[in-house]
Amino acid sequence: MIPVTSFAGKTVAVFGLGGSGLASCHALKAGGAEVIAGDDSAENVAKAAQAGFITADLRNVSWANFAALVLAPGVPLTHPVPHWTVLKAREAGVEVIGDIELFCRERRRHAPDAPFVAITGTNGKSTTTALIAHLTKVAGYDTQMGGNIGTAILSLEPPRMGRVHVIEMSSYQIDLTPSLDPSVGILLNVSEDHIDRHGTIARYAAVKERLVAGVQASGTSIVGVDDGFCRDIADRLDRAGKNVVRISVKNPVASGIYVEHGTIVRASGGAKSDVAALGGIGSLRGLHNAQNAACAAAAALAMGISLDVLQNGLRSFPGLAHRMEQVGRRGNVLFVNDSKGTNADATAHALSSFADIFWIAGGKPKAGGITGLTSFFPRIRKAYLIGEAAQEFSGTLGTQVSHEISQTLDVAVANAARDAEASGLTDAVVLLSPACASFDQYRNFEIRGAKFRELVQALPGVKPVV
Repeated sequence: MIPVTSFAGKTVAVFGLGGSGLASCHALKAGGAEVIAGDDSAENVAKAAQAGFITADLRNVSWANFAALVLAPGVPLTHPVPHWTVLKAREAGVEVIGDIELFCRERRRHAPDAPFVAITGTNGKSTTTALIAHLTKVAGYDTQMGGNIGTAILSLEPPRMGRVHVIEMSSYQIDLTPSLDPSVGILLNVSEDHIDRHGTIARYAAVKERLVAGVQASGTSIVGVDDGFCRDIADRLDRAGKNVVRISVKNPVASGIYVEHGTIVRASGGAKSDVAALGGIGSLRGLHNAQNAACAAAAALAMGISLDVLQNGLRSFPGLAHRMEQVGRRGNVLFVNDSKGTNADATAHALSSFADIFWIAGGKPKAGGITGLTSFFPRIRKAYLIGEAAQEFSGTLGTQVSHEISQTLDVAVANAARDAEASGLTDAVVLLSPACASFDQYRNFEIRGAKFRELVQALPGVKPVV
């Protein structure tokens, strides 16, 4: 745990008492603050009370003595409308911040030069976070990984030299971190997502930009420049005097890092040199993972990690659960769990990585459905549609792609496995990449992915991928 000493002797309101909210309560209390905890969920309030915290309905208390409101990232800050706690804080002149802001303040107070790598992007940030954490561990760092990837940042060990914090950040978390100042900041990409929480894609992109714009003076801003928003962001950072490393997997860059024929290449001053090879690394298959690996390599180089260690780290990376996770093989059929592919852009990365796909898709649909995936339809031998989106997706696939409405994951897995095996294709892939949220049938994508893994591994003859 990281005790939050910056609010010692002060009273802090904490709203949203899930994992990160409760961790904030413990960290604030350990640092000498008085915490008043609240939540719209009576169950969460009861858990906080059982943990020994003062709880209250924050509608009915005076805000005059609060030094800050620590807000959980899932609580609306601006759109579609600010949460009532945010309005209360504004009326009382109380700052609204999140748990990563508390971390940043503690780092500045106690170990301002301790390495802190922050990662964001519409897609790929979890894989990149896990890969950087793996590389730093291989390089001998005491590595603390958390944030949006799962472990609340204040549950980690405190910052110090020799210890690196590798933190995935969503746009919601960036919004709540006004003094975000990593030593290495990474922006992978920007495409339309979370517009309900930011109002417009321009506002969403501006929030993402803050992560790389806030990098410390001696630090490194790493920006993927294969989309227009990020190209513009990189140019603005350049003009602001930041040390910018541009990343591309589509075109060579004059200065920065790019991927060419499966090799990560560094370009500078008219010269270029090979950094690492990606060929044969199953956990980093596909163009999207090439971008993730190139950004991770840029972070490793910024931290002084040697090329040998970097190459060994890439080759030994096991991959991220639920993201292009190879969960089994039966004969020529590979089973891939991409349950984290919860929107069309993420699923496009998975579909682009294979040629003969038996595709399991569906769930709670998002705006646009799968209309943006038509260029990948020739790769799909058959689709198996589940959940609320089944009828909508069936209409989009039409006569272009053979498909069935399976409704449930267990039916889809059984039928896809049967058809893939019967196809006789040399490299058939049964791919779960839903292009949808999980909430119609599963509480989260992790549970959905775990169910897929369980169903696949229960099939006769399925063996682990080695």
